[in-house]
Amino acid sequence: MKNLTLLSVVTASLLLIGCGQEKSAETKVETTKTEAAAPAHETVAQKAEKAVEATKEAASAAAEKTAQVAKEAKEAVTAKAAEATEAAKEVVTKKAEKAVEATKEAASAVAEKTAKVAEDAKETATKAVEATKEAVAPKTETAAAPAAFGKCAGCHGKNGKMKALGKSEVIAGQSKDDLVKKIGEYKAGTRNVAGMGALMKGQVAGLSDADIDAIATYVSGLK
Repeated sequence: MKNLTLLSVVTASLLLIGCGQEKSAETKVETTKTEAAAPAHETVAQKAEKAVEATKEAASAAAEKTAQVAKEAKEAVTAKAAEATEAAKEVVTKKAEKAVEATKEAASAVAEKTAKVAEDAKETATKAVEATKEAVAPKTETAAAPAAFGKCAGCHGKNGKMKALGKSEVIAGQSKDDLVKKIGEYKAGTRNVAGMGALMKGQVAGLSDADIDAIATYVSGLK
């Protein structure tokens, strides 16, 4: 009986020791698991932080890139707008210059036309005034014929309106310069109208320059 009791005590002790060892082992396993798990949790957190940092850096880089692209685009648009503005200004300036030149030319043409019309009007008015003066001027006696005209009157008539020998032109009213020139040519023998060159040369051969001038003055005043 004593031996049985001792055996029971030993068995119980062994069981208690076994249970204690088992619990100790379990505790060690749990501790080991916790210790092993801790580094794993820290690694995940670090990775998450790194991912967040990487995301922030990528977002910051993307923002900087976007800002740079926007800046470059703005500068490009501004430059193009400036070029377009300059081109538009140049076109407008050229058109304005052409318009100004065309206006100047038109104004010049109008001025020339106006001046011409004014000149024509002035000339017409002058002629009208002269004609009026002549129309209203009192008639005067014809100046006395110079002695040298006696040779002319025999063929041309006292009023110079007779055609000499029915061939010559009427000399009355011709200009003084024309008469001086014609008489001088007859005297030099270089003029021969209607075959009367020789006859006229003989008639005017003895006339002096003063005689010719006097005759021409008188005949030009005959009306």
